[in-house]
Amino acid sequence: MPTSMVRFSRRLTHRFKQRFRHPPKARPASRLDQNGLRQCVRVAGGGLLGFVVSQLMGWNYGVFFTVFPMFLLGMVPVLNAGIIRQFLANGSLNALEVSVVVGMLKHMPMVMTLVVLGLFLLRFSLMARGPLFLFGANGVLTLSILLHFASYPSVDLGDLLASNLMASVLAVFIAMLMHTLFPDTEPRQPPPRGAKPLVQVRHETLLGGITATLSFVVFQVFDLQGSLSAQMATILILFTLGYQGARVSAAKRAVGTLLGCNLALAMQLVLYTQSHHFLLVVLLYWLGLMLFAREHILEGGGSGIGFGGLTTLGILFGQSLGPQQDLAYSALYRFSSMSVALVATLVVMACVQRVLNRFAATRLA
Repeated sequence: MPTSMVRFSRRLTHRFKQRFRHPPKARPASRLDQNGLRQCVRVAGGGLLGFVVSQLMGWNYGVFFTVFPMFLLGMVPVLNAGIIRQFLANGSLNALEVSVVVGMLKHMPMVMTLVVLGLFLLRFSLMARGPLFLFGANGVLTLSILLHFASYPSVDLGDLLASNLMASVLAVFIAMLMHTLFPDTEPRQPPPRGAKPLVQVRHETLLGGITATLSFVVFQVFDLQGSLSAQMATILILFTLGYQGARVSAAKRAVGTLLGCNLALAMQLVLYTQSHHFLLVVLLYWLGLMLFAREHILEGGGSGIGFGGLTTLGILFGQSLGPQQDLAYSALYRFSSMSVALVATLVVMACVQRVLNRFAATRLA
């Protein structure tokens, strides 16, 4: 037998021995525990209930009513008085901020941009420090959407702010109802808290605030009023508070949005001309929410594939569902615009991080 064949046979035998001597590593859990299952039902049920109420009442800006319950139930696995206060206080403060900024500074774009930068920096500072992360994260997301829409002359500012406040209050009541009907079976352990160095807090605050402000400016300059998914995507990936985390979040967000768009298209094909049958729409929507809510919980509750699919379904059904509306065009447009926005946001974050690392006061190790 040639020497090369002997060596190959020895290596192959050695690999088999190693394979059976050391058992393979355990795969990540693919099944929900009891708490995870309860949270999955809460997220899907809350998103469905917000959609049903907004459709039956005929309220404008249905996306607020579909996404807010998902955010409150999906990003935070528990509900207590502190979380409720943060969520409602943020909604009230956002209404006041948008009224002042748009009402007084709309004719001064440069001054308005600087004020928006200050508001975003304040929110990201709270997120970077930890205890008020929900207040800061919800404030960044909601404030960016409200400021964007409020700047258009055709938008009724009063109706916009009233819808936001109503959706915030409704989301809290829905969350309370879901936690009452489907409570956790075991108490959850609070997440560990560690004090961050002041340099890291400055870095994360400036990186998030500057990027969010540039996103706001771009959507204003290019008049992208119909790109809500893209705008939300550029904000949600900032919740990781770092460039490396944003890269991973952006990839997951893109996959989740693609899956959400494809599922929405499949639902449109199933509905065809029967989208006026509300019970059929509700059933398909709930099944889609359950599918993505399960993935969201298995991922650990962050802004990943599952949450990307949830918000995509919420936006498409909240804004673009109807017999006279083209859901196929809306889905394709949202995915393409979101992809471009994510790539541009990552490029901006890389440039901002490079600049921040040039200074000792904001340089990360």
